[in-house]
Amino acid sequence: MTDAADLRRRTAELLAAHPPATTAPLDFLRARFDAGLAWIHFPEGLGGLDAPRALQSVVDAELAAAGAPDNNPGRIGIGLGMAAPTLLRYGTDAQRRRFLRPLWTGEEVWCQLFSEPGAGSDLAALATRAVRTGSAGPEGAGDWVVDGQKVWTSGAHHARWAILIARTDPGLPKHQGITYFVCDMTDPGVDVRPLRQITGEAEFNEVFLTGVTIPDAHRLGEVGEGWRVAQTTLMNERVAIGGARTPREGGMIGVAAGAWRARPGLRTHDLHQRLLTLWVDAEVARLTGERLRQQLTKGQPGPEGSGMKLAFARLAQQISGWEVEFLAEEGLTYDDWTLRRPDGVDFTGREAGYRYLRAKGNSIEGGTSEVLLNIVAERVLGLPPEPRSDKDVAWKDLPR
Repeated sequence: MTDAADLRRRTAELLAAHPPATTAPLDFLRARFDAGLAWIHFPEGLGGLDAPRALQSVVDAELAAAGAPDNNPGRIGIGLGMAAPTLLRYGTDAQRRRFLRPLWTGEEVWCQLFSEPGAGSDLAALATRAVRTGSAGPEGAGDWVVDGQKVWTSGAHHARWAILIARTDPGLPKHQGITYFVCDMTDPGVDVRPLRQITGEAEFNEVFLTGVTIPDAHRLGEVGEGWRVAQTTLMNERVAIGGARTPREGGMIGVAAGAWRARPGLRTHDLHQRLLTLWVDAEVARLTGERLRQQLTKGQPGPEGSGMKLAFARLAQQISGWEVEFLAEEGLTYDDWTLRRPDGVDFTGREAGYRYLRAKGNSIEGGTSEVLLNIVAERVLGLPPEPRSDKDVAWKDLPR
């Protein structure tokens, strides 16, 4: 059984063999993965040690104290938080060996091809088609040809790989007949176009797929089981967004508290009371997220992650609104409307106006708040589900 002392010993051995001061960052990250210290709860040989997930902080603290490089989790967040746990649960041995190491080191960036113009909140209504060519032999021979359009794809302009769901049998109800693939974003027929958002930036995109060939070896899970596989991705996505590890008074509440301390001339009693309430709410959410992460086993979170994502979206919007109000005119000084293509979202290093505008998307991305409320009501609280008249109707017969 791996314990904290064993992890400290292994970390010390890694640092001795690959001193951060003299080792190239990528070489260090590769060595860390091979030593099983990347994500310690993953299996041995895949960046982990089959150790308790809660002990990851022991390794992270030792490496941070030694000045070791990180893997830029902002740029590769979709790979770390969504693709990796799905590959771990549904990938073949060959897929795990091929994809997990360069995913974790940041050598290969991932994006998510799920949402479509006509299938956002109702993702199961997706229309992108994957048609099999040739005949499927005993080893799954036969490629797939994919046509369709995806939208709101964060980081597609950086990505080498994408997790993709497409309809493979339109004669089945919408939650059936979907299959899950890994798509090479450099293949012919993949067209990535920027989408300008409310901040003026284009951190996400629309992606057109025209005759894109995907080998059957890049299918995750069984044919027609894509919705089941996608649930693993979506549940992990909500934990990644809402349950990210932060220190006490970290993230946006730390920025707001810092502004309060630095600008005594702007303080009012009402703003003080509201900030105290937000601080308590943020601390409750942080501790709840820590408990949720400790409950995760082998990357299989439950619907509770939807509640965390709901709390994150609400807090981000309330805190950024408070900050703009506190700073008054200064809070409205955001004026960068260039079509920038950032690596990710920066909620702490930018101005208040940016945070206020960008936080509006938190209640949409990763599952709208309305959909997540339904998930919490039905799957956490056990309340009766809403009536769904289209659940057993063939997708091809649904009105669109």
